[in-house]
Amino acid sequence: MSHEKLLIVDRFEGDWAVIEYGKETFDFPKELLPPDTQAGDVLTIQIAVDKETTEARKKQITDLFNRLKKKK
Repeated sequence: MSHEKLLIVDRFEGDWAVIEYGKETFDFPKELLPPDTQAGDVLTIQIAVDKETTEARKKQITDLFNRLKKKK
């Protein structure tokens, strides 16, 4: 028997899914789940860093900061 913690959809409350993780629960935006997700479903999640978008955002922030600094 595996001792891993599962992510289980407990229920839906409006636009939120209540997710069980071990003995804890947390709210998760329903819109980010597949449309056919139902209470009782076990979820798997894969998370990855989007380095390209991260770098683009950093550049936008730096450019904005530099433009604001020039206006002084």
